[in-house]
Amino acid sequence: MDQSNKINRREFIGSAAAVAATISIVPSHVIAGSGKIPPSDQVTVANIGCGTQGLREMGDLLQNPKVRVVAVCDSNKYSTDYIDWSANGIRNDIRKVLGDDSWWENVPGIPGGRDVGQAYVEQYYGKNKPAKKYKGCASYEDFREMFAKEKGIDAVKIMTPDHTHAPIALAAMAQGIHVVTHKPISNRLLEGRKVIEKAKETGVITHLLAWSDRPEYRQMKAWMDEGLIGDLTEIHNWSYRPVWQQWTKRPTEPKAIPAGFNWDLWLGPVPDMPYHPNYTHNVFRGWYEFGGGSVADMGHYSLFPLFETLGITKSPLSARAFGTTSREEINQVYQWVKNDVAFPASSMIKWKFPEQAALPAFDLFWYDGGMKPFAPEELDMDGRDTPEEGLMLVGTKGKILGGFRGENPVLLPESKMSQRPASERIDSRAVLRNTDAWVEAILSGQQTPGSFIRAQTITDTINLGAVALRANKKVDFDAAALKITNDENANKFLTRDYRSGWEI
Repeated sequence: MDQSNKINRREFIGSAAAVAATISIVPSHVIAGSGKIPPSDQVTVANIGCGTQGLREMGDLLQNPKVRVVAVCDSNKYSTDYIDWSANGIRNDIRKVLGDDSWWENVPGIPGGRDVGQAYVEQYYGKNKPAKKYKGCASYEDFREMFAKEKGIDAVKIMTPDHTHAPIALAAMAQGIHVVTHKPISNRLLEGRKVIEKAKETGVITHLLAWSDRPEYRQMKAWMDEGLIGDLTEIHNWSYRPVWQQWTKRPTEPKAIPAGFNWDLWLGPVPDMPYHPNYTHNVFRGWYEFGGGSVADMGHYSLFPLFETLGITKSPLSARAFGTTSREEINQVYQWVKNDVAFPASSMIKWKFPEQAALPAFDLFWYDGGMKPFAPEELDMDGRDTPEEGLMLVGTKGKILGGFRGENPVLLPESKMSQRPASERIDSRAVLRNTDAWVEAILSGQQTPGSFIRAQTITDTINLGAVALRANKKVDFDAAALKITNDENANKFLTRDYRSGWEI
């Protein structure tokens, strides 16, 4: 066949879906009567990142009959020294998926690495084989080698530390591979813009996993459209995070690189620095180089779908941030610790947003590490305080309060709710969430509501917050020119110094 007439599997899935949308056809698995989806109709996925969250979410991939995990990739081969929120949570999740209560029996520590990921995949798919064995999941240390050798991958799921999300996504899209990524798209503003531009250019299906369909936000918008809070003036969002340790300076004691761990590859685009376990295995989020802080970790979940629902598509004009400070004793004198390497233990960030298509100009406030807004008058009069985590919309005539992601929203004072229809009381515990929207999107050839091409405002916002923390002053942002206009030095925080061969 002439090269120009060839069509690869990813193109075939998209074109076949388009044809299927126009005609009525009985699926092959229904004809066969087996109830199983044949491999030719499945989305083949490579899971990049087999640490705590990568393994925690792998069960959903394996149990989805429309997905086939064909490869895993991680710079760590195998270890039991990961940090997590539960000593046995991941182990128990995997046991449940495998139906094997002996998995990881008598093995101390928390599992991670590509060997664990590969064994998990193959044991699950082997359950229904006559010999109870399956050998169809490739394993790679380097995602670049995987892309060079594996030609049957439809999509990648990126579950690595934040600083490598952008280079992996760009490499995948360059080969026409669909991309699903854990938040954030990147931990540098300019990297995020380039990833989004690539998504638009290639047209592949992309999905930021922090997106979720939130009927709570639709109810909030309905109240706003009804004029119940007047014109929006402020959005407040607060989290008790971080739950991981926050450092104030880099470790100095030398540590040997563990066997089976490719530190050079784990660093990716970050310039060379000595290995230390304080950087890796789920404790990366607090470092400016590797993570995005609490606002990147949690703010995507609450703010991305809120931006989508309210039509917030224009990036902030400025940001100002404050973080906790620390001192240390040196030669019997307590001295100020200048922290320019890691996010603070708690912070407050304020962004000023321009007028949107259907909203006036407003301010967005973020709080973490125990910081939160004081109780508004409507709560104070009832002897109540703001909850530990929450979201509050403030207007010229009223307020709306909900949980961190808007759960169980109410008008304030809550006595107003007695005058509202019972249908406006949303029980968020009963709301079903579709966590696999990206699978259906790939099969149908349609972008998801959580597509990268819809995530520019949230990506700009969160990364600009980090810039404000590092600049330690208000930063004015020109979203069109991609430039901090009032402090030339702060522009260096929009990007990073790249290691040779990893330039973006």
